[in-house]
Amino acid sequence: MEFRIDSGVLTDAVAWAARVLPARSPMPVLGGLLLEAADGRLRVSGLDHEASARVEVEADTDVEGRALVLGRRLLDICKVLPRGRTGLAVEGARLSVTSGDARFGLSLLPLDDYPAPPGLPEVRGLVDGDAFAAAVGQVAVAAGRDDSLPVLTGIRLALDGTTMMLAATDRYRYAVRTLEWKPEADAPAPQDADVVVPARRLSEIARSLAGTGPARLALDGGSIGFESAGLRTTTRLLDGRLPRHDKLFALGEHALATTDLAPLTEAVKRVAVVAEGDSPVQLTFTPTALHLQAGYEDDVASQRLPAAFTGTGADPDTLTVAFNPGYLLDALTTLDTPKVHFHLLGPGQRALLTDGPSAAHRHLLMSVKPLV
Repeated sequence: MEFRIDSGVLTDAVAWAARVLPARSPMPVLGGLLLEAADGRLRVSGLDHEASARVEVEADTDVEGRALVLGRRLLDICKVLPRGRTGLAVEGARLSVTSGDARFGLSLLPLDDYPAPPGLPEVRGLVDGDAFAAAVGQVAVAAGRDDSLPVLTGIRLALDGTTMMLAATDRYRYAVRTLEWKPEADAPAPQDADVVVPARRLSEIARSLAGTGPARLALDGGSIGFESAGLRTTTRLLDGRLPRHDKLFALGEHALATTDLAPLTEAVKRVAVVAEGDSPVQLTFTPTALHLQAGYEDDVASQRLPAAFTGTGADPDTLTVAFNPGYLLDALTTLDTPKVHFHLLGPGQRALLTDGPSAAHRHLLMSVKPLV
């Protein structure tokens, strides 16, 4: 095998494929990246027991062939390569990498021991890469981090007609985002589905799809895959289901408050500097204003912002709620509209933040006991 390629293109390809490599594995070959050069293309593939990644880029192929090398070592080399054309060639039992006056050698791993990469599951349809990346980013902040409850570390992906729903929860908050997707026109069966995908994996995939245009979404009973602009990736699904959010999001009679998103986000960051540990940020709504307060005794901060508030029969003119500042900021920073809408039941009860009348993005938070 022998080919030449731009060092920047090589580095991006290797970095993308290497993201699925396991940190540790009883099978050393799973730490490898498979390089395949043929027909003016270079294919770089990596996999572990949970995920796979493959990318194809243009390259000047002099000798077709395949080589398996330690992926992270190759990535370290790529990061320090001089800019410009880089040559890679199999020389005996090693892969040589030459760029400018720099030359590296990498030991080859046994190709016979390398598992066959998984194929792409059944293609279900297309989703816009930019829209999908934004939507995943909006819900991923609410996914759990505790591996003792694996299903809560995932993002629910549900397909219903031409609507895709993404949802995540760590039991203290719940984020939901809907977007449009395009099912396969000639699919032999309905494309509805309801699965849970590891949030970390799906976030990495979504970021890589941004800017690539339409992405093919593939799904079967055990894995999900995406393919776009020379990129292909798969990951295993998580067992179990997330708690249903339908009843949680049905608030019934509730107060409604609206304020500008950007000033509120900055104000929460500002007053939260005196909020130690889990100390909450308190929000008091009146018909024309929102008063923020944080801290205790002499270490306090406050700010007033204009707002519109419509209370309930029990609290027509004022309502005070309080939130964990980190959770509140996570919710606010994932909204992408000029204003934020608070749907409020009252102190110590759940509150729903939305992006407007369409409510394509909804983020549920539990309010905590207000400051004394």
